[in-house]
Amino acid sequence: MATTSAIGTSSIDVNAIVSQLMTVEQQPITKLNTREASYQAKLSAFGTIQGAVANFQNTVRNLSNASSFQAVTATSSDTGTITASALTSALSGKYSIEVSSLAQAQTLVAAGQASISAAIGTGTPTTLSFDAGTISGTLSGGKYNAGATFTSAGNGLKTVTIDSSNNSLQGIRDAINAASLGVTASIINDGSAAPYRLVMSANNTGALSSMKISASGDTSVSSLLANDPAAGTAIGALGQNLSESVTGLNADIKVNGIAVSKASNSISDVIPGVTLKLSKLTGTPVTLTVAQDTASVSQSVNDFVTSYNALSKTLSDLTAYNTATQKGATLQGDATVRNLQGKLRAVLNTAVSGAGSLTSLSQIGITFQRDGSLALDSTKLNTVMQNNFSDVAGLFASTGKASDSLVTYNSVTSATQPGSYAVNVTGLATQGNALASVAPGSLTISAANDTLDMIINGISTSITLTSKTYTSAQELATEVQSKLNGASALSGAGISVSATLDAGRISITSNSYGALSSVLASGGNGLTNLLGTATSTTGQDVTGTINGANAAGYGQSLSSTSGDSQGLSVLVNGGALGSRGTVSYAQGYAYLMNNLATSVLASDGTLSASKDEINSSIKNLAARRSTLQQRLIGIEARYRAQFTALDGMLSSMNTTSTYLTQQLAQLAKL
Repeated sequence: MATTSAIGTSSIDVNAIVSQLMTVEQQPITKLNTREASYQAKLSAFGTIQGAVANFQNTVRNLSNASSFQAVTATSSDTGTITASALTSALSGKYSIEVSSLAQAQTLVAAGQASISAAIGTGTPTTLSFDAGTISGTLSGGKYNAGATFTSAGNGLKTVTIDSSNNSLQGIRDAINAASLGVTASIINDGSAAPYRLVMSANNTGALSSMKISASGDTSVSSLLANDPAAGTAIGALGQNLSESVTGLNADIKVNGIAVSKASNSISDVIPGVTLKLSKLTGTPVTLTVAQDTASVSQSVNDFVTSYNALSKTLSDLTAYNTATQKGATLQGDATVRNLQGKLRAVLNTAVSGAGSLTSLSQIGITFQRDGSLALDSTKLNTVMQNNFSDVAGLFASTGKASDSLVTYNSVTSATQPGSYAVNVTGLATQGNALASVAPGSLTISAANDTLDMIINGISTSITLTSKTYTSAQELATEVQSKLNGASALSGAGISVSATLDAGRISITSNSYGALSSVLASGGNGLTNLLGTATSTTGQDVTGTINGANAAGYGQSLSSTSGDSQGLSVLVNGGALGSRGTVSYAQGYAYLMNNLATSVLASDGTLSASKDEINSSIKNLAARRSTLQQRLIGIEARYRAQFTALDGMLSSMNTTSTYLTQQLAQLAKL
């Protein structure tokens, strides 16, 4: 009888054994992963700190600038009648204002026409000349009575031509509007038999913008539009053909009892630094209060305290130790955070120098609490601002103040240290000038003598004067100044001049100061008539010392180049030679905090350095993990080969055992 032997099977679970062994082998990688998770948590924590520092910097940045403390408010007791705005240069005060007349623009209305498109006249070219000025006389039924006068403002005539291409009512309207005459034309339908009426309104308000319109050409156009307020009842080309529906008026007001008349309802040259906007007449005087904007400063200081506390809490939370769980926060004991906390407290605990009578935050009601946060006593802050507002700015911002009224603090650099520095002036800045050798030869300017070539501050330009007979040498000098200042080559470079008379001779002076300030008459057919052989003088830079050391002069600017005052710049606006007092420079708390935040957040700052170090550690961990993972692949392969071989051996032994058992069983049956 034939026998078979069973094939042996393995009694070893190779996969389970290898898996368990690899779990042990994986422990170094598990530890690396745990360390990486810790690093990632720190990286996230530093990101949170960066965000908190950035938010804090956004708050302190405004307070670090002195301009934040220069805002001025102008408050009207009746905003329906008068509103106002104020520049930082406005001085505090109260003003009683009465409005008896509002400024308005003159409006003239032509006789009605049956059609807006029908031709008026024959199409003969007609020149309409517009002049602006004042009218004195009695108005009756839209016309000025005999005896009225028109006085030109002297701005020159502006013209438009009406011909066969535009001699309809709508054509005249469009031609006037396209000619930039300072007048806006429109057409109104009044519903009458000849309903279409041309209406012309001055673009500017005020009595000085009243119109006189002269016409030369077609009789029909002239009889419709010519308007001389002094012509009485006359009509035609030299008459008064238009009706005045709105009289050009000035705004008449009283400020603290002083009568003022202005051409506009927006008035900016009565109260220095304040613009008034008039809306209606006053029944009773309106009180205007101009004062420092303490409310916005108070809010900014409150924001400073709130933002600092938010940053302080973020730092504390990330470095805290929980005694209940006996676990530290992510960045507990971190040197970078401790250093930042120390610097923040050091800034606030250090007295500010050069800021005036205020040297610490406690003087304005800001104090440290036991938990390291700040608290603000708003009542104390407001009291200090009412009594000593200017020094509050020095407590927070970067500020400078000169003791001499003609010396102005200009700027500093990062090298400038806080302190008080003496200023001594040895030479004042001067302006470039060209002085004519003789008075103008003729006041009559024509094509033969109307051009002048000049080089101002190194920039060349040519001007053409208006051809006419000038009433005086001063009027001619004013024309030269106007043309030069209107020259695009100069205005585009920010250059301007002043032209005056010196013993009857025209003197042209650059409005800039210093060695680059120059005026040179270089040619033109009007050179000899206007300036003769002009003498040119180049400007000089200011010279002097700051803090006892020679300073660099550029125009009116004097800048320190060494010592603690290095980078400090002042403007010397005239005055005497010699000692000019001192300039004090202070770095307030917000300014210092802003600088600290900038350094901390910089690409090479402490936070970035810590994050770079962590990222480097994470990169190293990744490299080590990769090496270990490659090693584990080999280990697993070796384990699997070994236990697979063992499994095969055991399987073979099991097969042999089974065979022997079977054979022995057969022998027993013999």
